[in-house]
Amino acid sequence: VAGGADAILLAANGPDAVTAALEEAEAEGVKIVYVDSAADFPAIQTLATDNTAAGKTAGEELLEALKEKGVESGKIGIVNVNAATASTVAREAGFRSAFKGTAFEILETQYGEGDAAKSKDIAANYITQGVVGLFGANEGSTVGVGNAIQEAGEEIIGVGFDKSDSILQLIKNGYLLATMAQNPDVMGYEGMKTAVKALKGESISEKNIDTGVSVLKKDNID
Repeated sequence: VAGGADAILLAANGPDAVTAALEEAEAEGVKIVYVDSAADFPAIQTLATDNTAAGKTAGEELLEALKEKGVESGKIGIVNVNAATASTVAREAGFRSAFKGTAFEILETQYGEGDAAKSKDIAANYITQGVVGLFGANEGSTVGVGNAIQEAGEEIIGVGFDKSDSILQLIKNGYLLATMAQNPDVMGYEGMKTAVKALKGESISEKNIDTGVSVLKKDNID
């Protein structure tokens, strides 16, 4: 805002973390567009993954894989980022919903701040508790889950979120079953188009755009 920006593309780290700055931006007439995660403040448009739906898909993938192994019950651990980031909280809620009505027990969520090393330690602790499955809610959490499974050398099924070279390698090597890959390039590209339209004074009709998710597994990655 101080630099004279006419529009800002923002991924909020929490619903209330940047409210003061956004109020300042609005007062200056700056156009606000959310990409990936929105704050609890009005904006022209939000371009993001439907995280609840994507989290449920991750849960369904894990549930299906467990049943294919003949596993109908057991403990499942969740490695999340923190309790404030709306996108990862929604992914967890969706993931949990996939197990409603089953005999599986979802353990209390542990938070690793998205740090791969911390997340690995959390996942390793879950493994000592005898979990049959693990879920990582973002890139760092997922890498931690995969690395812990690799180190433990046990047949635990891990699913996660986001796409990186480390995650793809863990899938290829069989330490992770799948990851939910978002489309950040679509968020950025379409977000810029929305900002340009807004600066031209054109109307923006859609307030929320789901930029989708792809399930990446060993059989559909290069």
